[in-house]
Amino acid sequence: MPSVTEESFSSDQIDKRKFALSGFSQTHHQTRAPKHMVATNNPVSEGDENVERGNWTSKTDYLLSVIGSAVGLGNVWRFPYLAYRNGGGAFLIPYILMLAVAGMPMLFLETSFGQFASLGPVAVWKAVPMLQGVGINIVLLEAFSIIPYTCILAYSLYYLFASFQSPLPWAGCFSWWGADETCSRTPKDPLCNLTLNDGYFTIVNTTWLQANNKTCLNGSEISIPHQGPSEQYWDKVVLRRTSSIDETGEIVWYLALCLFLAWLIIGAALSKGIKSSGKVVYFTATLPYVILTILLIRGLTLEGASKGIEFYIGSQSDFSTLADAQVWKDAAMQIFFSLSVGSGTLIALSSYNKFHNNCYQDAIVVCVVNCGTSVFAGFVIFSILGHMAHVQGKPVSEVAQSGFGLAFMAYPEIAAQLPWAPLWSILFFLMLVTLAIDTMFAALEKLLTVLLDRFPKYLRSKRFALTCGICVLFYLFGLVSVTQAGIYWIHLIDHFCVGWVPIIVTLLELMGVSWLYGINRFIKDIEMMIGERNWLFWLWWRACWVFITPCLMAVLLIWSLTTLAPPTYGPVEYPVWAVALGWCMTIFCIMWVPIVAVVRVVQAEGSTLWQKVSAACASAPDWGPYLEQHRGERYRKRPDSTDVSHGVTEYEMTKSRTYAFAVSHIIEGLLALPELISQKCWSQTKTGQRRWSDPDLHITTWWARSTHTQPSSNSSFNSCGSHCSRKSTSWPSSSCSATSILEVIDMFLQGPDSLFQNPDLTHG
Repeated sequence: MPSVTEESFSSDQIDKRKFALSGFSQTHHQTRAPKHMVATNNPVSEGDENVERGNWTSKTDYLLSVIGSAVGLGNVWRFPYLAYRNGGGAFLIPYILMLAVAGMPMLFLETSFGQFASLGPVAVWKAVPMLQGVGINIVLLEAFSIIPYTCILAYSLYYLFASFQSPLPWAGCFSWWGADETCSRTPKDPLCNLTLNDGYFTIVNTTWLQANNKTCLNGSEISIPHQGPSEQYWDKVVLRRTSSIDETGEIVWYLALCLFLAWLIIGAALSKGIKSSGKVVYFTATLPYVILTILLIRGLTLEGASKGIEFYIGSQSDFSTLADAQVWKDAAMQIFFSLSVGSGTLIALSSYNKFHNNCYQDAIVVCVVNCGTSVFAGFVIFSILGHMAHVQGKPVSEVAQSGFGLAFMAYPEIAAQLPWAPLWSILFFLMLVTLAIDTMFAALEKLLTVLLDRFPKYLRSKRFALTCGICVLFYLFGLVSVTQAGIYWIHLIDHFCVGWVPIIVTLLELMGVSWLYGINRFIKDIEMMIGERNWLFWLWWRACWVFITPCLMAVLLIWSLTTLAPPTYGPVEYPVWAVALGWCMTIFCIMWVPIVAVVRVVQAEGSTLWQKVSAACASAPDWGPYLEQHRGERYRKRPDSTDVSHGVTEYEMTKSRTYAFAVSHIIEGLLALPELISQKCWSQTKTGQRRWSDPDLHITTWWARSTHTQPSSNSSFNSCGSHCSRKSTSWPSSSCSATSILEVIDMFLQGPDSLFQNPDLTHG
């Protein structure tokens, strides 16, 4: 339905455009409230192009918000470790290649998709209604992943506050916080169960053995449990961790307060939507770079820093690791998660862009900044780890950690040994807080966008109350993560909802946009925003979106599933009920994709399955740019139907028949490909004369169409010999005057509209 000109339509005209594909399919596609229904207190400004949804105040607001959501904790505590583990500097080769074939194409696709329609990650699937379950999947995954992420933010806030004291509480094994006899900054020497001359046994330490010139026989050593002060502080004070997830324990009150403060900050920043969060990111998105620079300068002045840099990206880089497939998988997964693709965040944030914003340039900038940040953070972390290894007399390989181990154990241990220890600790955890807050801004804005797009009439005027309600709701849900067993819940959710499931979303996005919606149609949509480009510009993006990136995502998905192991936290294994609960969360998120698809197909009109499927894949009548002024000829002049008695227009029914018709044409034509590839091929002109033709002619015509040139509407040549003869009996047309099989494949990729406009396919 039209967006901003609805008040100029009569009620009869509006009724004629209500296509009853039931449920979400059409009535729920309507997300644009008429102008007279738009609340006056909606957070928009006079300069906004879209007065209903609002726009970013400036492009800088948008770029900083996207960079803040993409540059997160993984850039600091995950990438440096992966680089070290996978060959050091050699890891940059697969990392950059995966950025080119997976990260950049997906980021460009998602930002273009959201900007074109100005809709969130659920409503945007009006483009392919059958895949609207993908949007629901995204929302549910985000709802689950928000819980552990805000708890990490709460941990960072706690450490930030704890850093305002000297000495730092984890600087030693202090009795006031409950350090026990196993706490020691250096590992204790093992004891020895020594057999005396009279046959008795005694337990002695290493010092006694050396003084009496004795040796400890193999199997007689007794290791002493050991925990460093930072590790024991993390377990005993911060987490107050129980032995397993079965023992929930009580809520850790100071973590609950930090969690409340985290949600208070997030809610306040998003109180006025992108207008307020777009200003906050000027601080939260830039401060981490200032802190990283300060920490790098300090790290490089530490003794042993060069040893850490050598291990990270120096002469010890091992290029032989490039032959290991695991290295390439790690690179792809790091790119995939660090850019936030497949999470719906990019679609939500870009939906507030102005229509003619250059989303292509934005994608390049975000990718370069994100990857540059990862490499830069690696120098910071490993310069400090090199100093830690030097102090402890260990190789860097024994102190290199990632994730929680780096953030809450290794770095606090290092900071406690530096001069002005509280300062370096404050800076580090302030950086973690700002990185986590930026990511949470984007995550919550995505959920708000989905709800506002779904219920614009009721919720847009109540955005502040909606934001507060969601923050309170997630705070209550998150209390389980600040119990004494909270860390087990965080790892459980991360394992089942944040690991491999988003890969499914990304794969379905690619298939939906490239194969069902139509890659050429999508490219034309982008050109409506950024202007026309030549075919060479689109050659790489077309190849990635249609083939390279989907294949890569499929490989990653299969690999992740085949190597999936039960979740653990250190040596602690999860009980069966916890693993079963994790699988239930996964299934609950994924199941909406097939459920919505089946419902769409069942509700669609058509006499055959192909017709129903193609009708369910056809874009909604009001799909297109949000504002009428941007819809252009491609989306303004759509045929209207006067027959809505069966819930679908004749136009849509014809498209459905044409789409199924084209599928049959492609299948039929594939049987003739050997003849098409052969050096000589029979073809038939309109006059009925048969002649030998070069198969390159068919490819040339297909290529002309794919590069947006205008071929003749009535093709002068057809499929090859035997296929033409078969077609005369099995196809409605017996004149063999349909377009070549390659043209049909190209039109099939463009979607039903392109097929519908071809007279050779629709006259039957």
